Amino acid sequence: MSEEDKVAENPPLTRPKVVRRRNWLPSMIWLIPVVAALVGVTLVARILMERGPEVVLTFKTAEGLEAGKTAVRYKDVQIGTVQSIRLANDRSHVRVLVQLKKEASGFTAQDTRFWVVRPRLDTTGISGLGTLLSGAYIGADAGTSEETAGEFTGLEVPPIVTRDASGRQFLLRARDVGSLDIGSPVYFRRIKVGQLAAYELDGDGRGVTLRVFVNAPYDKFVGVNTRFWHASGFDVELNASGLKVRTQSLATVLLGGLAFQAPDDAAGPVAQENTAFALAADEASAMKEPDGPSQTMLLYFNQSLRGLSPGAAVDFRGVVIGEVKSIGVEFDRDEREFKMPVVVQIYPDRMRRRAIGATIDSRYSPLDRWQFLVSKGLRAQLRTGNLLTGQVYVAIDFFPEAKPTRIDPSRTPLELPTTPNSLDELQSQVSDIARKLNKVPFDEISADLRKALGTLNKTLATTEQLAKSLNNDVTPEMTAAMKDVRRTLKSAERTIADDSPLQQDMRQTLQEVTRAAASLRILTDYLERHPESLIRGKPEDKQK
Repeated sequence: MSEEDKVAENPPLTRPKVVRRRNWLPSMIWLIPVVAALVGVTLVARILMERGPEVVLTFKTAEGLEAGKTAVRYKDVQIGTVQSIRLANDRSHVRVLVQLKKEASGFTAQDTRFWVVRPRLDTTGISGLGTLLSGAYIGADAGTSEETAGEFTGLEVPPIVTRDASGRQFLLRARDVGSLDIGSPVYFRRIKVGQLAAYELDGDGRGVTLRVFVNAPYDKFVGVNTRFWHASGFDVELNASGLKVRTQSLATVLLGGLAFQAPDDAAGPVAQENTAFALAADEASAMKEPDGPSQTMLLYFNQSLRGLSPGAAVDFRGVVIGEVKSIGVEFDRDEREFKMPVVVQIYPDRMRRRAIGATIDSRYSPLDRWQFLVSKGLRAQLRTGNLLTGQVYVAIDFFPEAKPTRIDPSRTPLELPTTPNSLDELQSQVSDIARKLNKVPFDEISADLRKALGTLNKTLATTEQLAKSLNNDVTPEMTAAMKDVRRTLKSAERTIADDSPLQQDMRQTLQEVTRAAASLRILTDYLERHPESLIRGKPEDKQK
């Protein structure tokens, strides 16, 4: 192949032309970080848009809480997350930072409540068992206040009643809480209709105020005339019908409870929320008629008050009309003796129950009525109420034979006269007898008795000697006389025997006497019929 052919087949290589790219066009590789940045900004913007407010919760302990994991829930819906947990500067509590979601912004109301939900065992039962697997979480109860707050004090126990519960709250006034606790049930006709929500001590310290919540629709049964009482434990009644035991449920026996009902089911208009009621000690006290105004009276006893205590009953013929408020001791300088004052509180209306449609005559004042009763013999007396326990109560009754007296109207409180009971009178009589016995000269009597016993001893010795003399001298004569008597008895026995001649002669004589009596009877009968025969003789004799 020639040179030309080789050149034709393999033409010479030309140098490529280099063209530079324009500087204003970006490289495609930079699209990846740009897109990533855009996605990140979008996510951040979305998070910021969905992010709600932050609140700080304070608890005594952080038990069960964990930053970044513990959720805040409302009706089992997560509305936030715990961001951080730190100890307070004074180390008395922990501060928990919670990030709420945007839709939970309403939970910043000032009256919002937060608490930790964990397994608990209390009077209401066992709660929070679900947290054994999922872990503890913070529960929330949305507030209704228009003011907001950024820091809240967490509750140590879950609230019994949340604001979304349907029903009404009522206030109860009582002397003490008794066996009640938060969550104690409230019963109506032995059906649980509510629970005790809270209680607090009154400002003056003389009682407590309880707040109960009655669920709807049972709250409509609470009227202005409704009565509340303690349903705790057993209500035991012993009367002529036998022994009666009443209780609401087993839970009230162990944990306490409340019950309510209206007398004669006349509850009246429905009570408004936060209406205050008095809490009675039991059902009997709650259902009794109103006592009306009370009157304080003073009693002076000249005897021991052992067995009498404040709260003891004041009784009028079996009807309790009051109670003992206090007892004490006083020294009377005029009489120079100790007296035992007893202050009682009496409800006069219990002694004069009003009839339907009747009115009490107001012409006489309470003092006039008491003066009239005292003039009729009204007195107070201590009596034993229980022989086993020795308890004593105050009985008021009429004693017509009591010494007349009058009430001093200038004294406050009024003093009601008293009289000793039969046992005290018996003790006084025994004391008088003992004093009289102490005056008997037992020493002189004993000396005289010794002399009499000595004389009697001498007399017995003389009698013994006389008995010996009689035994020696008289006994042989008495033996001979007894032998003669036996002989006489044997002769008499022979004389009065059936076959003795004397007996036969007596029988014949008695027969003759019987025949003579018969003839005499015939003669008297004939003379009664013919008395003239005494003069004329028998008619048969004349005919002959």
